[in-house]
Order: sequence, then C-alpha cells, then structure tokens
Amino acid sequence: MSPTINNQSPKYYIDGVLQNDIAILSRAITLVESTNETHKLVAKQILEGVLSKTGNSFRLGITGVPGVGKSTFIESFGKIVVEKGHKLAVLAVDPSSNKSKGSILGDKTRMEELSAMQNVYIRPSPSSGSLGGIAKATYETTLLCEAAGFDFIIVETVGVGQSEVAVSKITDFFLLLMLAGAGDELQGIKRGIMEMADSIVITKADGKNLEKAKAAKMEFAQAMHYLQLPESGFVPKVEVCSAIENKGIKEIYDLIINYKAYTIANDYFDKKRKDQQFELLLGAIDDRLKAVFYDDKKIRKILSEIKSNQNNKNLLPFGLGIDLVNEFLFRNSG
Repeated sequence: MSPTINNQSPKYYIDGVLQNDIAILSRAITLVESTNETHKLVAKQILEGVLSKTGNSFRLGITGVPGVGKSTFIESFGKIVVEKGHKLAVLAVDPSSNKSKGSILGDKTRMEELSAMQNVYIRPSPSSGSLGGIAKATYETTLLCEAAGFDFIIVETVGVGQSEVAVSKITDFFLLLMLAGAGDELQGIKRGIMEMADSIVITKADGKNLEKAKAAKMEFAQAMHYLQLPESGFVPKVEVCSAIENKGIKEIYDLIINYKAYTIANDYFDKKRKDQQFELLLGAIDDRLKAVFYDDKKIRKILSEIKSNQNNKNLLPFGLGIDLVNEFLFRNSG
C-alpha cells in the first residue's frame, strides 16, 4: 500500500501536477524538498508518475555578484519569455541560515509584476546549506514544473560561490550577471565560475553607468577569449543590458534561443542532459553511501573516540580512513 500525506495518495499529487493545479504543484515541491522519510517515499512515487511528461523545457541558470540586480533582470527577462508564448517557472534558491535553517523567501515581492502575470510560477526554495540538496531538490522541482506544463525554467542562485557549481550541472545554459568596473570584478570572481558561464551580461548599463558597462564588456570579452572553448562549441558572448530601461533584454533572449538551436543541431543539448543525469546519479550514490557509513553506530563510536583522544597527535588520516571503510564493508558484507 502506498503511503499517504494528509490522507492524499501519490496519485492525487500526480493528477494535480499534470493538470497544472498550482496549489498541488506547490505541495508536491514541498514533499520533494522535505527530509522526512515518508515524504521522500511519496515524492519518489510522484516523480515516477510524472516522469514521462518531463524534459520538455529549456533550463536557464542565472547567477551574479551581490547587488547585480538578478531579480530585476529576471523580471524584465521573464516578461519577454512570457510574451514569446512560454509558460515560465522561476526557482529561486534562497540563502538559509546555518543556525536556524530559516530562509528569506522574498522573491515574489521582488518580482511583483512578473509574479502577477499569467503562465508564471515563482517558487523560492531554501538551500539549507547543502550543495547536494540544491542539486537534488532543484532538479526534481524542475521536473515537477515541466510535468505541470512550464516550458521555460529559470533557476536563480544566491550569488557567486559553490552553489553555482551545483546549479550549472542541472541547467542547459548558465548566465553570469556582472556589474561595470570589470577590473575590480575580475579580481573577485573565480576563474571556474567564468569557465562555467555560457555567456556574461553586464547589468545596469544606463545613465552615467553606460560607458562603464561598455568598457566592462570589452574587458570581460577579452578575459573570456583566453578561456578554453566550451564543449558545446558555442562561443560565449558578453552583452550589456538595462533591466530598468528594458534595453538589451530581447537581445539576451535571442542569444539564449540561438544557443539552444545551435546545441540541438550539433547534438550537444541532449548529450549534456544525459551527462547531467548520470552525474546526479553518481552524486546520489555518494550521498547515500556516506549517510549509511556515518549512521553506523560502531563507526560513530570509533570516530568519537579518535576525536576525543588528545594523544593522537600523529594520525595517518588517509590510511585510517581506508581501514575504517574496509572494516565497515567487511562487517556488513554478510
């Protein structure tokens, strides 16, 4: 017998998601994000039930330095997406407090006009400080949104950092937003983030900032020129825009659509999706193995003793780690 949540079976959620019932979609996403074991089991059955209706969207990841105006950009960009006839879902990965695990979840108030439009769904989700959690919850939320008929998914991340690595691995196109003042910005951005970016956009290119934005565009374009050409074969572009004045936004939309057409034509689009799925599979295996290992009472006891033993000044961490894993595997092999 399938487990139920509030007397509702997985089929209730499956039918609701497929019928684009936003209230049920939101509740299904909450189950996907939950760490409760019963919720996990129901979420798995829901995902299995809608899987055949997924994979039909374009997945856009957007990140940028603090103050770059991600939400303002997404609101302006999202309007064009909807005007082009798409159903848009915005998944905003919010920062979570490491102590309280609370989340700001203020994205709807920052995208008032976009959130009020038809065919738009905005879902803020707490990151809970787990990179694996970001990848799992956001990927599975994407699948639910696709099953509900949303064919353009935007994943907004908290800023430039390790979470961007996780998000770049579950999206089709990764857009990096930057501010003018490229010399200073280039010092503060990791090369790895730039290498992940399929294109860069200099925001707030208006008023007195316009000339600075144009200069930043040239500097970033030069920096991108020295990076290795992506596997997609698509040469990353650097653009400027003003979300407030709605300038340059349509050109960015066209750039992304051209990327999609280019990568579909050379078969990279499907290859990347398959590679991403396999990486997520390996990540799920890693997470499960670690959880089982660290949940083992004997392992926990040994690790606690090692940590509390002040005489262990000259441990061999790697050798001891291998011994512990081997002992765990031998004990559980029968």
